Amino acid sequence: MSISCNQSTLCKIFIDLTQTHRMEYLPDSNVRYKDVDYWNERYRTEESFEWFGDFTKFDHLLRQHVGTEENILMLGCGNSALSYDMYRAGYTSITNVDYSNVCVESMAERHKDCAQLSWLCMDARRLAFPDGVFDVVLEKGTLDAMLVEERDPWKVSENTARLLHQVLLELSLWWCQASPANQNISAYVHMKKTKQVSRVLKPGGRFISVTFAQPHFRKGLYARAEYDWSIKHYHYGNSFHYFLYVLTKGEELSSEDAALERRLLDEAEAPSTNIRFQEADSEDFLNNIGL
Repeated sequence: MSISCNQSTLCKIFIDLTQTHRMEYLPDSNVRYKDVDYWNERYRTEESFEWFGDFTKFDHLLRQHVGTEENILMLGCGNSALSYDMYRAGYTSITNVDYSNVCVESMAERHKDCAQLSWLCMDARRLAFPDGVFDVVLEKGTLDAMLVEERDPWKVSENTARLLHQVLLELSLWWCQASPANQNISAYVHMKKTKQVSRVLKPGGRFISVTFAQPHFRKGLYARAEYDWSIKHYHYGNSFHYFLYVLTKGEELSSEDAALERRLLDEAEAPSTNIRFQEADSEDFLNNIGL
């Protein structure tokens, strides 16, 4: 039997069991998972941690979509052993970025003998790479950490939606209030497009996202025609399923995903009900979000 991540009680049991030895790293507030100071402090003492399982758990899926000779960007690498495990499996070019300088310096020193692995301190919202240099951009848990303050798995807040959009396809925006009848609706005025993940991918390149977020929650964030990619998803794990999304640049959305985008755009224009499902802010972020 697979466990659904929006079944919060079961999720909490699972997370508590897997995180017991990590209690010293749990912050006093979920919002701290978005704070670089929290990660710097954590990385000073924590040697390694794997979100959503190690490389062996999804190697069979990754090999279907990532060639060993391709140029790979690891987005928000953290102290995960994923890049090193991929290096040992034959992947020859992996650039690792994280916004924690403590993490980057530690990982660079640890893997200084691996010429195929490079380490850079960089914010995912401001990638300092030329256009079209990577065959693959891979993230495992990075986007989930950006969703720590979300309460409703069916409707992402405007602030978080802007943050995710900034990473996937950054925009400089003017925000203006909608009509008085819809005071909670903001209108996008697109002024300047500066692509990030989509920008640094080559034509035909793939953005691969590893998460516990089920398709009915996560695909709504990825299904946007302006990102210029198609969406496929897979799952791995036994009693608890994780998901691997493959977004291929230069391919159109499927008719199903295009319809999802249209539906979400229509819903965004409707008055918000502002329903909140949780009030407490004491659980770790994996239990707090269902995205």
